[in-house]
Amino acid sequence: MASTPPSRRSFLALSGLTALSVSLAVACGGGDSGDKSAADGKVTFAWWNIATTEPGKSLFPQISSAFTAAHPDITIKTTSLENEAFKSKLTATTSSGKLPDVFQTWGGGVLQQQVDAGLVEDLTDAFGWSSDLTPVSLQAYQFGGRTYGVPYDIGMVGFWYNKKLFAKAGITAPPATWAELLEDVKKLKAAGVTPIALAGKEKWPGHYYWAYLAMRVAGLPALQKAATTKDFTGAGFVQAGTRLKELVDLQPFQRAFLGAGYSTPGGQAATMGNGKAAMELMGQWGPSVQKDAGADLGADLGFFPFPTVDGGVGRATEVFGGGGGFALRKGAPKEALDFLKFFVLENESKLLASNGFLPVVKGAESQLTDANRKLVADSLVKATGFQLFLDQAYPPAVGQEVNDSVADLIAGKKTPEQVTKSITEAAKGA
Repeated sequence: MASTPPSRRSFLALSGLTALSVSLAVACGGGDSGDKSAADGKVTFAWWNIATTEPGKSLFPQISSAFTAAHPDITIKTTSLENEAFKSKLTATTSSGKLPDVFQTWGGGVLQQQVDAGLVEDLTDAFGWSSDLTPVSLQAYQFGGRTYGVPYDIGMVGFWYNKKLFAKAGITAPPATWAELLEDVKKLKAAGVTPIALAGKEKWPGHYYWAYLAMRVAGLPALQKAATTKDFTGAGFVQAGTRLKELVDLQPFQRAFLGAGYSTPGGQAATMGNGKAAMELMGQWGPSVQKDAGADLGADLGFFPFPTVDGGVGRATEVFGGGGGFALRKGAPKEALDFLKFFVLENESKLLASNGFLPVVKGAESQLTDANRKLVADSLVKATGFQLFLDQAYPPAVGQEVNDSVADLIAGKKTPEQVTKSITEAAKGA
């Protein structure tokens, strides 16, 4: 997964939607799907999102209410689910062949499977305002030159760290290499500080480590090639696991981390926000969830990119991450896309001001005021390569195996070689 929220800004009035009028208004199923009545002109559509933590928890309903207030004939039925619960429900819904009208997506292989099954609306011809959005934010939702999703957030995973705890351990600058990171972990432990917070119960945060290490050791082309050949047994992937095991062997995580959730009380974000761990590897939404689940570290919070690995071919400017977006089920009411345009373009400033999201609208980065978020946005602008979350980039079964196998490695149940073998088997069977 990964995670949370968005960005946008204000532009033109609603236009360019006529092409959708026919294709999107055709079918409106019952159940979780919207129902459009041609007789009275009233429209109802379902919207599934993952806004269960702030700022989205408050912001998303505000935006929805503002839209329906301006369009009294439209009703939006909202379902907000925690990340993992959302994925489980959407998987079950996809299997039944019924998707909600508007639903959260991270793009990649998961969305592509839904597209291939004929369940998702092709937005290309009706999405005239896509030119207002940054190319990198659209990338995960595009297949074969067609666009199937509207981004509202884009960002990258990196280390959020507590400057005060680093100073306590005598660390004067963030680590630039993996070897330096391991040394810093040792220094933090020696100073009586828990080095890293990890939600071991939720497997997606752990996969960030293996994915980034694979990028740094084997390189982005290797990950892209493996997706095609369905072979993850190469030396670079095994070494990624070996490097991760080096970290795990130092016992860097908080007590009882294997049973810890991400945004739950006492979980990863709370441990970080409450100053009980020095680092967490997390996406751009990290600080807002820290604040929501624990406390706001304020000026003590810093950010640094994932370190390079000595001898590896990957560069520090190659980033791993993704954002949040929404897709429409095949045949969703055209008003659903009107809503997304309002959400993304008309509310960019509100989303950015909430400090929970990063810009998808061109030029909106100038609105950022928080130093760390500016740093993340700047890293994205300067990125020389981009890799989507592996549990979204690959088909669902493969992404799940990445999460499961890496979790087993962290728990000491699998070797680096077994991890690559399991992922390869899942890929060949997908």
